[in-house]
Amino acid sequence: MVEEKDLSMMIDLYELTMAQAYWSEGMEETATFSLFFRKMPKHRNFVLACGQQHVARIIESFRFSQEHIDRLRELNRFEPDFLDWLRRFRFSGSIQALPEGTPVFPQEPLLEVEAPIAEAQMLESLVMNYVHLESLLASKASRLVIAAGDKPVVDFGMRRMHGLDAAYRGVRAFRIAGLSGTSNVLAGLDHGLPPRGTMAHSFVQACDDEMSAFRTYARLYPGTTLLVDTYDTEKAVKDIIRWMTENPDVDIGGIRLDSGDLSALAFSCRKLLDEAGYKHISIMASSGLDEYKIARLQDDGAPLDGFGVGTAVGASNDAPALELAYKLTEYAGKPRMKNSPGKQSFPGRKQVFRQQDENGNIMGDVIAHRDETMEGTPLLVPTLWAGRVVEGAIAPLDEATRTSREAVARLPDRLRQLEPAEPYPITISDRLQKLQNRTLESLGAPSQRP
Repeated sequence: MVEEKDLSMMIDLYELTMAQAYWSEGMEETATFSLFFRKMPKHRNFVLACGQQHVARIIESFRFSQEHIDRLRELNRFEPDFLDWLRRFRFSGSIQALPEGTPVFPQEPLLEVEAPIAEAQMLESLVMNYVHLESLLASKASRLVIAAGDKPVVDFGMRRMHGLDAAYRGVRAFRIAGLSGTSNVLAGLDHGLPPRGTMAHSFVQACDDEMSAFRTYARLYPGTTLLVDTYDTEKAVKDIIRWMTENPDVDIGGIRLDSGDLSALAFSCRKLLDEAGYKHISIMASSGLDEYKIARLQDDGAPLDGFGVGTAVGASNDAPALELAYKLTEYAGKPRMKNSPGKQSFPGRKQVFRQQDENGNIMGDVIAHRDETMEGTPLLVPTLWAGRVVEGAIAPLDEATRTSREAVARLPDRLRQLEPAEPYPITISDRLQKLQNRTLESLGAPSQRP
């Protein structure tokens, strides 16, 4: 994995060449860049914004070491004085960001960066990568949590995720979204998500017989969960029942089903366990699960107590990309915008006001200019100020997890369904709409209807 000290070099070349161009032309005025997405992914009704405050903490220590400068010099593109400017670089600007785990919708800023333009420009790829990855994974995980109801979901996705960095950072997103555990030991320990796991079929196959594998695990790991589908699921459960009946001190916490008709097997295994007096032994399911399969198992009433999900959550396989954009919206006190077909943006610094009914249920949002005061709760909060993280701005992960789950629960019911729903209502304030029209007129482009 890339070490944090080297993240300044995880930068697209054009960001450095533009920074040198700004520097050489003396363009040092403050710029505002806004991070947002234009369209909701096909299989999503909301996106769970994640990583926008995480990356702010990274930016606080964004540096170019002498080793970095020496390597950049090898490209023969940068003047010695500009390289010296990079060596002394310290981000001096500010970041307004949504709290981690906030449900967010098209055109709403997840964060806004305000800084001298070269400084803000150089953050583009770093900011987009952190927010893109964590928001995608948190959004997928949130759907799994919704489908599972009050039953725990555990992340088994590391082996098929797109690199170890994604596997590590993904666990942070999974925790905020409400997953209950992870197979990833390092990330689980670092991010406070309990490491969880059972055994693989290979261990059962390597032992002389299935029961030898079960006895070893029960001896080493009291309360363990046993994988029972290597050969014959129902036979394995019957053998376990016979063994526990003959040895009352054996401590088995659960069994895991990883193949076949999970619903039918759950019913048959539950019946066997209950009739033998082992109602306390839980049944967990895995095997290519996603939110749709979990929802079907729930609809069947399958007596399952938890779910392990791998590829679907690790790769966000039904919606693997978010159309994030990091666009200049103000420079030197003047509004700026892009007017390309299908990619038009709103100029100026912004705030999002979330409106709720008397019961706290979320009704809709207004995207406004930062200087406006509107009805509702302002979502963007100062996270970085003058290059330093604002004290108390970034909530601890357990608090972010709690507030995120509460926010999702207050969304309109239709948005918490798995199927596409009527879009969430977003209003653009009159002032912001007029600012866009004036900006278009100044560019000689047709204005938009208010």
